[in-house]
Amino acid sequence: MTSPRPRDFVEADPGPGWHALPLPAVILDAEGRVAAMNDAAELWLNLSRTWSLGKHLEGDEMATRLRIAPPIGPLVGRVNASEEAFFHSHVVFDIGDRAGGHSSRRAAVHAGPPGHGGGVASLLIVPDEAEGLHQTRSARSVARSAIGMAEMLAHEIKNPLAGIRGAAQLMGMNASPEDREMAEMIVSESRRIVALLEQVERFGDTSPPALGALNVHDVLEQVRRSAQVGFARDVKIVTDYDPSLPPALADADQLMQVCLNLVKNAAEALKGKAGGTIRLHSFYDHTLRRPPSDTDPAGRALPLQIEIEDNGPGFPPEIADQVFEPFVSGRENGTGLGLALVSKIVTDHGALIRVDSRPGRTVFRISLPKA
Repeated sequence: MTSPRPRDFVEADPGPGWHALPLPAVILDAEGRVAAMNDAAELWLNLSRTWSLGKHLEGDEMATRLRIAPPIGPLVGRVNASEEAFFHSHVVFDIGDRAGGHSSRRAAVHAGPPGHGGGVASLLIVPDEAEGLHQTRSARSVARSAIGMAEMLAHEIKNPLAGIRGAAQLMGMNASPEDREMAEMIVSESRRIVALLEQVERFGDTSPPALGALNVHDVLEQVRRSAQVGFARDVKIVTDYDPSLPPALADADQLMQVCLNLVKNAAEALKGKAGGTIRLHSFYDHTLRRPPSDTDPAGRALPLQIEIEDNGPGFPPEIADQVFEPFVSGRENGTGLGLALVSKIVTDHGALIRVDSRPGRTVFRISLPKA
């Protein structure tokens, strides 16, 4: 029998689209109680929505069916205090069954504001690929499905954001200094959201890269100059190029986007570090080939190598082998989309990207074909 819900409990209504999300999602109220739960969460957590509503997610009553380690209460508290999204990359869910047994499942948890559907914080659970969402669906395929849904929404969200930004700019023109500062903050935050939405949209771009012969050093030098006058102005960037490299076969704009993203990540990892250095390295390695496939039994040769190296702290060990997956980030407020987009672009080129990371040295290597 379901216990009565507290009188002060209000069920959230995030809308029908939220319940159709392929990833488990839960909305909590200010007391940490379950205010909404989608179908995927019911299945993955092995919990009834009707039974769960109104119960503390990490309370004593829930503990017989679900235990979470580390506790996500502090994560939710930070969302409530700041109204910003936060992320924990490795959470273990100890899930009970009707027979009294328990099984452990691992996942990343994204906690953020719930929007207009009620509640205080929303949790998006991204299961580890080894665990699976259902027995036949990997976390990777589910995450990509979620990105596809987000990509469809991104265009629609950008339109009203443009109106909000324009209205804030007009308001700021005739406002007092204090109000002008608030208007400028609205404009700045709107631009940041648009940049994130554009990043999501690029995942849905299925058009092939415009391949052509290019000098990888021209790309790297443009990236270096752009970084040195912008986000990496306080970081030393050194170059180590092999001038004898032949032209590569790549899309110049997309390769620049990849390298800029990697250099920006390196600069952010070095923030506040004395002696922080980024190294841009190119060389030739005739032994590297793409893994054989049905369409390419021999494996295509990928002899042109670009390495972007930094002497920062490296990736946390728990995500070191997942950095190219969507929604996985080593930064507290990272979206987990930048490196996933890098991996998509490189894969679309028929090229390879790998990373070797440890404290004091992180190296991304891109292997490209000759033109």
